[in-house]
Amino acid sequence: MRLKSIELAGFKSFAKKTPLSFDASIVAVVGPNGSGKSNVAESFRFVLGEQSMKSMRGKRGEDLIWNGSASSPRGNRASVKLVFDNRAVGGKRALNLDFDEVSLERVVHRDGTNDYLLNGSQVRLRDIAELLSGANVGSSGHHIISQGEADRVLSASSRERREMLEDALGLTAFLYKREEAERKLEKSEENIKEVEGLRRELAPHLKFLQSQVKKIEQAEVLREQLAADYAAYFKRESVYLKTARAELEQQSDTPEKEHKELGRTIERLRANLSKKTGDAGAHELVSLEERGRLAARRQGEITRELGRLEGEIAAHARLAGSESVPAAEARDFGEKILSLAEGSKLAELIALARQFLHTIAQSGKSDLPDLEAKKKKLEHELAEVTAEEERVRREVATLRQKIEGEKDASREAERGLFAAMARRSELETTLARLRGQGELLARDESLFKSDLAEAAALAGRAVLDYADAAIDIDDEPRSAQEDRRRKLERQKIRLEESGTAGSGDVLKEHQEVTERDAFLSRELADLAASMESLNKLIDELTKTLETRFGDGIEKINKQFDAFFKLMFGGGSASLQIVKEQKLRRVTADVGDDTDEDDIEVEEGVEISIALPHKRLKGIHMLSGGERALTSIALIFAMSQVNPPPFLILDETDAALDEANSRRYGDMIETLAKHSQLIVITHNRETMSRAGILYGVTMGQDSISKLLTVKFEDALAVAK
Repeated sequence: MRLKSIELAGFKSFAKKTPLSFDASIVAVVGPNGSGKSNVAESFRFVLGEQSMKSMRGKRGEDLIWNGSASSPRGNRASVKLVFDNRAVGGKRALNLDFDEVSLERVVHRDGTNDYLLNGSQVRLRDIAELLSGANVGSSGHHIISQGEADRVLSASSRERREMLEDALGLTAFLYKREEAERKLEKSEENIKEVEGLRRELAPHLKFLQSQVKKIEQAEVLREQLAADYAAYFKRESVYLKTARAELEQQSDTPEKEHKELGRTIERLRANLSKKTGDAGAHELVSLEERGRLAARRQGEITRELGRLEGEIAAHARLAGSESVPAAEARDFGEKILSLAEGSKLAELIALARQFLHTIAQSGKSDLPDLEAKKKKLEHELAEVTAEEERVRREVATLRQKIEGEKDASREAERGLFAAMARRSELETTLARLRGQGELLARDESLFKSDLAEAAALAGRAVLDYADAAIDIDDEPRSAQEDRRRKLERQKIRLEESGTAGSGDVLKEHQEVTERDAFLSRELADLAASMESLNKLIDELTKTLETRFGDGIEKINKQFDAFFKLMFGGGSASLQIVKEQKLRRVTADVGDDTDEDDIEVEEGVEISIALPHKRLKGIHMLSGGERALTSIALIFAMSQVNPPPFLILDETDAALDEANSRRYGDMIETLAKHSQLIVITHNRETMSRAGILYGVTMGQDSISKLLTVKFEDALAVAK
């Protein structure tokens, strides 16, 4: 990389745009004192990012802007632009940009704000610094040495001197990387604390949700077991209901057909008997029988009603004692009534019992006195109906004897009629019993449907597929199914008491919180891995810096000693790496008021010299001229080991005598083989080594102007 040109516009005394081209390896800038030639060196500092106003002989940013004169108004901004030739050498570009020419520009405004431009595009100062560090143009300014700062490398502290040497050795890029890694490491530590804090905040809620999920899982086990038991129950119940319905229909079919046929037979026989003369007794008998049949029917109705009332009264009595009547117990009670009533003349009692079962299983109430009154009324009516039936029976018996005596011829027909009527009465009793069974079966079928709906809502719609349940249907008493039903009721209560309502929302929240916790856990793992990687990188960079710095010091020492001997005609000079221990006050964590002293180790570089024919050992004992020569020897040695692309030497030769000036001239020619030199000088010997001379003058308008002068003219100007 070569420096092509610099352009000053409104910078300090250069009010107008002033370009300088660097087409020679050594370019000298000459001019009388006060002409502004040192402003050229300061313009380099400015454009390369110098932030110290003191080093540019100012207090504020506006001090760098042309402040005006009688003939020229003050400027609002100052700018300096550097242009580099960045063509690749050996397949590599010095500046890491894919451009053959790179321009850097800095602009300062009256309000103190700065703009940094890279090839015309605005960038950050850090971007400029990182770009230049790769070309060994660092922030310490070791490549820009002014007359007042030549001694800086000697007067600096050991730590500051180390930083200068690191910059000169091109280690700035590694330092930037290490600083960046340390910043990332610090940020990672902050992030870890933040993520750990988030996990701590999340932990109690996650623990609560986990306990809720455990309850839900336990409830799910109950629900699955309930669904399985429901499926087994429903399959058995459906088989029972279908079988019972088929059997009932089969049992009812023949009696119904026979009952209808008997009805038609009775009507026919009655019609035949009514046609006979003198059959008034027969008509009366029929009428009496009809009365008896009505009385018997009414007796049956009253008996059924009494049975229902007695059942309700018994149920109310039990409810009054805070005792519920299970449906199974009611059905058992009903079956006992049926077994007692079978074969009696009160066939309707069967229907009554079944009605009672339905009523007692589904109701509890509060009107016992009313029921008792109804019972007494019905008992009175039953007595009257029973008496009426008895009267009719006696009248029928008397009339039959009379008819038998009067009409022997019609007795056969009457016997047929009576036999048919008796048979029809038997069938009516059987059909009434079957109807009662049908009512109970219909109730069970209705209950089965409601149980299905309830089970689907409680245990899931999978229970509706009960037909697929893998169970064996064996002959068993009905009580076994009732036992299963009671077990299902207990399971339902346990499931309802589990308190897992709204479990879907809980599971969703648990999943979200668990995923959040897992994400934070992965973040912690990633951050830990990142910290490990950063620590490893920092260690590697530190080792690289130490190795390269140590190797660089050895190389600089060789050059430093050689230049020192050249400048002083003998003696010796060297650099030593030293370690200093410093106490550093460390504040304890929050909540702990105690502070501790921590020992911090700093590495620096000390200078050791020995002048020929003198016993001086420390640099603090050198005279002003000796310090100048020593600093020049060290600066040139630094430049030889890792040559920067350019060096600006601002009157560093001012204190040299004629003999040392020649040595100085020899050294800058040696340096010019590796770096471009811009020397600001009054020294005739130095000027003689330059390929291009720029003269700076200042007129009455206080504006610095640039002249290209001949060597002889430059000598005259210098005088």
